[in-house]
Amino acid sequence: MPLSPKIQARGIQLLLGRMMTRVHKDLRFTDIPKRTEALSVETDAGPVRCTVYRPPADSGTPAPVYVNFHGGGFVVGRPEQDDHICRYIAATAGCVVINVDYATAPQRPFPAALTQAYDVTAWVAGNGPAHGWDGSRLALGGHSAGANLTAAVCRMSRDRGTFSPRLQILDSAPLDQRADPATKRSLIAKPLLSPQLMRVFTAAYVSDPAHRGDPLVSPALADDLAGLPPALVITAEHDRLRDEGDAYAKALEAAGVPVTHRVFEAVDHYFTHTGPVPEGKAAIDLMATAVRDALSR
Repeated sequence: MPLSPKIQARGIQLLLGRMMTRVHKDLRFTDIPKRTEALSVETDAGPVRCTVYRPPADSGTPAPVYVNFHGGGFVVGRPEQDDHICRYIAATAGCVVINVDYATAPQRPFPAALTQAYDVTAWVAGNGPAHGWDGSRLALGGHSAGANLTAAVCRMSRDRGTFSPRLQILDSAPLDQRADPATKRSLIAKPLLSPQLMRVFTAAYVSDPAHRGDPLVSPALADDLAGLPPALVITAEHDRLRDEGDAYAKALEAAGVPVTHRVFEAVDHYFTHTGPVPEGKAAIDLMATAVRDALSR
């Protein structure tokens, strides 16, 4: 008898939890000083722990702010896996970075993670003066599952009119949760993401297939993209998610959204964490530069 998706997802949490925190030693940016503090934000889906990264140099005025959502298939909750990216963006863009430890499935399926991601971002936008950042100059971004949450948060902010991000960063995003993962092809024989692993992630996050076409679950299936924030879309040539990321970038552009789209060649999913190092560094620098430019305008 096959194991249920929930049991499989719990097994993945145990097996991949520590692995997800491993970052290539040459991508850790340990030469950049780290100034961090912890905070907890109340949301409609419960309190959320966040790590605040401050720029190494204090300018004397409130810095702009970037909200980061880690990856892990909506199942693995390891925000520390993005320490190197948060550290680099804070230093390079001169901004405060909020790294969000959102709820994960199967214990907390959709919409818990999205509710927390949206509520934290709204709180960051509205509570800058008390915490030393400028919430009116806000960007957000994520990696893999975190990029999916980023796209959905931007959609909610547009529809509700609560805050106006100046940039969204979508790095290797799963944007179509309705399609069978077996139809998502890679140019290499054994890419990092297997169809079975992707099915477990999706079933844990959204158990009812009827809900997987919701634009807040599958942003690529939305037909009303106008008015979304400017986007930096990063895709990896060998990633099974590359095609849907490429297509979403084109759809945003067709809807009048300013888009910078970069396909990194000869790399797979998660390359911003595991390398190759030159491409990983280039992608992270592209993110930091985009944040700096968007928040300095």
